[in-house]
Amino acid sequence: MNMALKPSLPFYQTTGRECELFEMAYDNGLPLLLKGPTGCGKTRFVEHMAARLGKPLYTVACHDDLSASDLIGRYLLKGGETVWVDGPLTRAVREGGICYLDEVVEARKDVTVVLHPLTDTRRTLMIDRTGEELAAPQGFMLVASYNPGYQNVLKRLKPSTRQRFLSISFSFPNFETEIAVVTKESRLEPGRVAPLVRLAGHIRNLSGMDLEEGVSTRLLIYAATLMADGMGVDQALEAAVIEPLSDEPDVQQALRDLIATIYG
Repeated sequence: MNMALKPSLPFYQTTGRECELFEMAYDNGLPLLLKGPTGCGKTRFVEHMAARLGKPLYTVACHDDLSASDLIGRYLLKGGETVWVDGPLTRAVREGGICYLDEVVEARKDVTVVLHPLTDTRRTLMIDRTGEELAAPQGFMLVASYNPGYQNVLKRLKPSTRQRFLSISFSFPNFETEIAVVTKESRLEPGRVAPLVRLAGHIRNLSGMDLEEGVSTRLLIYAATLMADGMGVDQALEAAVIEPLSDEPDVQQALRDLIATIYG
């Protein structure tokens, strides 16, 4: 779906019908799961859609120590008094906003227990500490994301959780679209962006190299931004591509050799 973006909207280049699906999920109170590699645009997509819908957005970067209490809230000592402070999920439910759980599989297992009642017909959030049971209003939406490439036996989204969500698979944009995105975000002219995107394609298609994942669109934007600001290509790619992708000297040298073939 192509659309004219308002100046206040975070830039997002559509690649299919993901915006339409997001809006339909929102209109029907359905949770949405975004699947795809790091740096392919999942977070920007959610930011764009929240702004487009005019909804407050609460983003939570999930990690190993993230517990249900971090999402729901807890009692804190303020000015000598113990007061209840809502967590981001509770605030999103109360306000009818969007709660985005980035890399949800990284969170502790008790988090999914909290999410289940919000992802079925109940659409409720139970706050055990206060005894409240909040019914999510029509405007509330739960969005989560994860990277399937990083899943292992210990950290995997259970089918019982995954099947509670609509899902969209994200991947890196095609050649022309990625040039447009990097150009827009970095202000580097398209003719200089094209070799960057070509390089990214080669890195992503490499096999046998000790890389957990290919170079992200985000890193390309970083490199292009440095180049637009006057930094040389080699230095920009060293800082924005080679060093972030690997600590292994052999892999780093292989990347430098690949860069040399692209840039001559």
